[in-house]
Amino acid sequence: MSKFDKIEELQRLIKEDSSNFQARRQLAVLLMDCGFNEEALGHLLYLSKNFEYDEGIFYNLGIVYEKMKKFGKAKEAYLKAIEIEPESPDSIYNLGLVYIELKEYEYAIECFNKILENDPDDSNTYFNLGLVYFKQKNYLAAIENFQRTIDINDEDIYAHFYIGNIFKELGDLESAREKFNKVLELSPDYSWAYYNLAVIDYEEGNIESAIFNLQKTIELNPLDSEAYKILSKILLANGESSQACGTIQEALTRCEESGDLYYLAARIFKDNQDFDTAQNYYNQALKNFKTLSVPVNLVKNELNNLH
Repeated sequence: MSKFDKIEELQRLIKEDSSNFQARRQLAVLLMDCGFNEEALGHLLYLSKNFEYDEGIFYNLGIVYEKMKKFGKAKEAYLKAIEIEPESPDSIYNLGLVYIELKEYEYAIECFNKILENDPDDSNTYFNLGLVYFKQKNYLAAIENFQRTIDINDEDIYAHFYIGNIFKELGDLESAREKFNKVLELSPDYSWAYYNLAVIDYEEGNIESAIFNLQKTIELNPLDSEAYKILSKILLANGESSQACGTIQEALTRCEESGDLYYLAARIFKDNQDFDTAQNYYNQALKNFKTLSVPVNLVKNELNNLH
């Protein structure tokens, strides 16, 4: 029986007997698994009024609210589940994740440390602790926890990736490069590793390698606007203006509209002496002024002085 057939069967049972709580519970979980979050929420709220001391119902409520990005409500649901069952590892762990979303980092740390008291070999919990410290810019604590993640599970590409980002942030580009290459060894299609390698290459003046890594980034993630921007700038600086024009136009076709993309396109076509196209892109940049990272007056001045 398919999941949708099972949903129909459970709905029929509930229609025949609205007090069939077991069927309603199964239906709520199945709806949640299939992405019908609003419908699942309705059934779980109904159940929560009839079973005020059922930890599992409030745990599932937390999951649904998380899926709906209602993190305040998710927090309330998980806290209720923990009130009913104080040692519930799933509720405590998920509450920690919600605290990250709410930027209540100290409470998140408390949750994850409580998990580790009972399971000191939980690599996912170490990773999330690392993530919290990373968001707080406490890089030494972040590296320590990401490294513990790797010690338990060396194939955790995200732990390697974040350590690479920290090394890059701290200016240790060689160590960062090693980490990003490790990520690609584990996951050859991870576009962000190629992007970060390209940024390092660009900063160190390794232009040929930067171009290769940016092209790999775009090949794997055609929506990466930042990769298009850097690649276009490199091509333009190398005197490859026609390739730069083609690259930025490809970005405008594939990526979400942005004032910065249009502004860069205007600069590239202006440099290529195609003033009509440049004028069009300057105007588009001004229309998308909310996504411009340069002053609007600068764009207006360049447009007025175009010819």
